[in-house]
Amino acid sequence: MARLFGTDGVRGLANDELTPELALAIAASAARVLAAHDRSHRPVAVVGRDSRASGEMLEAAVVAGLTSAGADVLRVGVLPTPAVAHLVTELGANLGVMISASHNPMPDNGIKLFGEGGHKLPDGIEDEIERGLNAQGARPTGPQIGRVSDVTDAVNRYVAHLLEAAPVSLSGLRVVVDCANGASSSAAPEAYRKAGAEVVALHAKPDGININDACGSTCPEVLQAAVVEHGADLGIAHDGDADRCLAVDADGALVDGDQIMAILAVGMAETGELADNTLVATVMSNLGLHLAMKKHGIAVRTTAVGDRYVLEELRAGGFSLGGEQSGHVVLPDHATTGDGLLTALRLMGRVSETGKSLRELATVMHRLPQVLVNVPVIDKEAVAAAPAVKDAVADVEAELGDQGRVLLRPSGTEQLIRVMVEAPDADTAQAAADRLAGVVASVG
Repeated sequence: MARLFGTDGVRGLANDELTPELALAIAASAARVLAAHDRSHRPVAVVGRDSRASGEMLEAAVVAGLTSAGADVLRVGVLPTPAVAHLVTELGANLGVMISASHNPMPDNGIKLFGEGGHKLPDGIEDEIERGLNAQGARPTGPQIGRVSDVTDAVNRYVAHLLEAAPVSLSGLRVVVDCANGASSSAAPEAYRKAGAEVVALHAKPDGININDACGSTCPEVLQAAVVEHGADLGIAHDGDADRCLAVDADGALVDGDQIMAILAVGMAETGELADNTLVATVMSNLGLHLAMKKHGIAVRTTAVGDRYVLEELRAGGFSLGGEQSGHVVLPDHATTGDGLLTALRLMGRVSETGKSLRELATVMHRLPQVLVNVPVIDKEAVAAAPAVKDAVADVEAELGDQGRVLLRPSGTEQLIRVMVEAPDADTAQAAADRLAGVVASVG
């Protein structure tokens, strides 16, 4: 059987693959596992969600599961994923549960779990939770049943944390922020205004249905046009749960996660904040990032795709900056997971501190043409291992030589094969990616 937990928790079509019954079972098992690991006190869990309608149903199930296993629940409502992770620590909880499918379409939803300290749970603990889904045994009764409280100042607590972690005044900057009608719709505009920026908020009126609907970091075209229209200094695009951030310069050009990491890494190296002068990135990061970091004397550690692997490397090496091209950026001195709002504040702070435009700062790296094609398949693992696919990858790699590279990998959350090609020019990259995608599609 396939493992229930993927690289970013449990995810699926809400009320079909991810049912309230499954959500209840996951929450109850998580509470039991935590209680078994520490019997010194009653478990406390922070529960938050993004704005999609199914989150209301799944939140009720998660709360029921936790309390039925004897855990108390602190309900924080609609908040970014990194806010839930932060509040686990601030509120002295043992567990954090975020109900979100991040950048996925509205019909999907997911469950992410955080342990004490706001860190994602190790694979071993997730496996233990999965094994306990159907556990039978005595349930708590009477006063041993968990209780539920609402944390009414959760947004204010999170914004205060952000301003402390990124204290540079943004006075004089005009920013357009696309909140994807998601979890950042309240927190992001408030945080940026309190930091001193003039804020134009887009897609900040969630109705439960419109999350990630032709907006946010997966669809930045509207933001690109709005930045130019409003004469803004830059734009910020978040995804549904705001654990990522992409940017747009004053001319409407997209600034991706690699460029953001390059800007922050150079700035942190200058101030002595970049531990061991090292940046952690994934295999998806553009070759241009590696070349730029080498030019500035900054080492790059490479991990598998997924912010959990970036986090593991950051923690193992004591490093202070890492992330993904998609805009998941982790600053472990201030956050235990990717935080799109913190990233945006630090990026805007760099603009404010240097007096340089985002466009000028982004020239720190030259991005090689990169093409990514997502190919739907029935069995992603079988397709990735197919001899015909491996042979096709080897052929393209031989043609590109050291002037480019190929990365073919199964998605961590969907039945997709992701085909990525980098090459000296866009036409070569596109042709190679299309050829490989054709082979994948024929096999899958």
